[in-house]
Amino acid sequence: MFFSPARGLILLLLLNIADAGRILRKIKERVRDLQLQKAKQHLLMRTESGHQPLQRVKEGRIHQKLDHFSRQDVSTFPQRFFVNEAYWHCPDGPVFLFIGGEGPIFEFDVLAGHHVDMAEEHGALLLALEHRFYGDSINPDGLKTENLADLSSQQALVDLAVFHQYISQSFNLSHKNTWISFGGSYSGALSAWFRGKFPHLVYGAVASSAPVKAKLDFSAYSNTVGLSLANEAVGGSEKCLAGVRKAFAAVEAALMSGNASQVAMDFDCCHIPKDLNDQIELMQNLADILMGTVQYNEEGVLMSINEICGIMTNKSEPFEKEMEAYNRLVKLAQIYHSTSEEPCLDISHEKTVKDLMDTSLHSGRRAERQWTYQTCTEFGFCTTHAHTHAPTYSQPSFYPSLDTFSLSLSLSVYVCVCVCVCVCVSVCEDQTCEDATCPFSGMVTLQTETEVCPIVFGISQHSLPGRIAFTNTYYGGNNPHTHRVLYVNGGIDPWKELSVVEDRTRDGGEAQTIFIKDTAHCADMMSGRATDRCSLKKAREEIEKHVSNWLKMAAQERMEKRAV
Repeated sequence: MFFSPARGLILLLLLNIADAGRILRKIKERVRDLQLQKAKQHLLMRTESGHQPLQRVKEGRIHQKLDHFSRQDVSTFPQRFFVNEAYWHCPDGPVFLFIGGEGPIFEFDVLAGHHVDMAEEHGALLLALEHRFYGDSINPDGLKTENLADLSSQQALVDLAVFHQYISQSFNLSHKNTWISFGGSYSGALSAWFRGKFPHLVYGAVASSAPVKAKLDFSAYSNTVGLSLANEAVGGSEKCLAGVRKAFAAVEAALMSGNASQVAMDFDCCHIPKDLNDQIELMQNLADILMGTVQYNEEGVLMSINEICGIMTNKSEPFEKEMEAYNRLVKLAQIYHSTSEEPCLDISHEKTVKDLMDTSLHSGRRAERQWTYQTCTEFGFCTTHAHTHAPTYSQPSFYPSLDTFSLSLSLSVYVCVCVCVCVCVSVCEDQTCEDATCPFSGMVTLQTETEVCPIVFGISQHSLPGRIAFTNTYYGGNNPHTHRVLYVNGGIDPWKELSVVEDRTRDGGEAQTIFIKDTAHCADMMSGRATDRCSLKKAREEIEKHVSNWLKMAAQERMEKRAV
């Protein structure tokens, strides 16, 4: 275990999306890149005004056990973390822990963001811990399938507990130091679960856009995208949603009628999608443009819902009526392509599978293989679009095994859309796109991505429902019995469907949720901007109030214990 000086902001892209369709993953990368650039600008401004927080940041490694639940296996891996002491009121100030998710952490995570603003106000020690098997926190052979067995949220929570002990010893912390955890998307769920499983270690937790409920079929994601495109409060309209639906139907009809060459030319594909799997890849990538827009609305990346709906409904720009919706979608794709660095739209399904089977570590800190593994073994999170028949399976035992379920799938061709996170995902059961709010193609159905689990990892399709059921039994799904966990969600964020959005407090207790009706994924985690919506500004004030109250309550409890 050691500390070393940090060397400036690392402007690397966070790969938080599993094989979700390449475009959605790239949009996520752009969002993270933009956040890092804004953080660097913020730090430069603070440096000019005399603040030097970067000089107080240290990077370290702690050697964690690969399997915390085995007494025989003593193998370890190096887990990376950052510490920022710039604002800490030593020795008794609180500790704010930023939990890493399905990608690398950055110095940015202890230098900028709403949790950092609150740390400065309360004199907190800032920490960020990278998730096992992501970023630099992985052994050279970590991506081999047999070694991925040690990748799980349960192991990650014990990592946090061991890290808590290590930091407490390194900085001579005591019961006087109140710990509060923070996270967004998957790491938001980890923040809530850490508080739930280790309440004696962390006093309170903020869980932003946290999908705490595992779900094999997450078609509600697509339906929420449709509802957001129709939401006038954020620039959508029913006309916009209808136009999107017509556009996808037109592309599907063109492919089915043998016009794949023309479609490939219109959407600048790298090759003609003659194979059905490649056609599905194309439809998913087109859907990603809409999904990414909704999930990261008004983040300054690509377009907003208002801008997309302007293109889909603007009558001042004439199109041939018969192909109007199709051509408007072509224009959206052209706008996306004009801002990307790719020479063409890659729609190769074969390449997608090949990339997932690659076990080498790359300098780009890849995350797709690891996250796909976690969705196969723990979470599901599959956003499906089309009708299937419901699967049937036998009564599960508490802990799933490969033989527990006999999953009967009556499907022809199906595929999953895997989306995140700040997450995301790979496996699906039944669900339909019969709801009028679903805007995408009926071609994007269920089976191909379920096949990723046995093909890439040797994980039986029959085990998937049981694995997801175990996760919800272990953590409580979206009805967890947690105390002092604040769940923050945006009204147009598709991931709210798997989070906690309704308060379950009794007897006038403190609220557990904040719902920001017109904001998107993890919007509350960034530092405030002048252009932020009023609802977002108010939500940050509410978060600050909760954190402040927790710190006061902890101090009061310590005083009462001393008085006894």
